[in-house]
Amino acid sequence: MQPDKQNLNLRITALVSLGKHPGSGRERRAEQDARAVEMGLTLSPKGLEVLHAGNPQSESLRAYAGMGLKMLRVLEQGEGADAVPALSHYLNQQKPDIVLTGVRAESGESSGMMPYLLGKALGWPVVTRIAEIVSIDHGEANLLQALPRGQRRALRVPLPFVASVDMAAQAPRQSAFGPASRAQMETDDVGVEILDEVKSLWSEAPARKRPKRLKVVKAKTAADRFKAATAKSSGDGGKVLRDKPASEMAQAVFDLLLEEGVIR
Repeated sequence: MQPDKQNLNLRITALVSLGKHPGSGRERRAEQDARAVEMGLTLSPKGLEVLHAGNPQSESLRAYAGMGLKMLRVLEQGEGADAVPALSHYLNQQKPDIVLTGVRAESGESSGMMPYLLGKALGWPVVTRIAEIVSIDHGEANLLQALPRGQRRALRVPLPFVASVDMAAQAPRQSAFGPASRAQMETDDVGVEILDEVKSLWSEAPARKRPKRLKVVKAKTAADRFKAATAKSSGDGGKVLRDKPASEMAQAVFDLLLEEGVIR
C-alpha cells in the first residue's frame, strides 16, 4: 500500500527486538521486525514510531534506523526485565492507531506471545501473520492475512489493533550506514520495570536439530529398499472424525498419543 492523504494522521508503532543470525549467532535486525518497520514506512512514513524495550546501547538497533528513520525510541530496561508491562504502559499513554510486531523474536524466549499479551493488556484486537495493510477507511483497516501455500485471507479490523507481520509481507529495504549513524536514539524511563521471574529460572542453549522420524520398512530386495527410501509418505492409516461426540473424538486423540509414545 502506498501512503496517501488519508494516512497522514495515522499513528503506527513498530516494535523491534534484537535479532540473531541463525548461522553465526551475531546480533542483527530481526527479519520479521524489519518487515513490520517496512510496512509502517510504506503506510505512514511520518506517523511511524519504532520502539524497543531493552538496552539502548545495542548496536543492532542502528540497522533499523538505517532504513530511513530519523529517530528510534528505546524504553530502557535491564536484561531480566519483562518487556510487556513497560510497552503496554507506554502504548496506553501514546495510544497509536496500529501496533506492529514480528510473529516471534529471534532471541530470548521467542515464544510468539508478545502481540497477544499486549492485546490483552491494552484491550485491543489482535491479528496474526498479516501480509499487507490494503487500506484504512472510516476507522477500519482492510488487511490481508498470510495463509499456508501462498493463500491470503481478507480481514476488516477496527482501529486500534495489534498485528504481527508475517514473512510473506514486503521485504525490508536495505539498511544504510549513513542514516543509521545519524539517527537519534531517544531513551525513555517509563518507571515500570518488572523482573521476569519465570525467565530467570531458565537456562538458554542453542536449539538442536531433531532427527527426522523414519518409518521402519521391511524390504527384501535392493529395489524394494530403494523404492521405500524414495517413496513419499502416503498418510495412510489416518481417519477423519466428523459429527462425532466430543468424548469419542477425545478418546481417539488419546489413543493416538498412547500409540505414538507421547504419553505413557
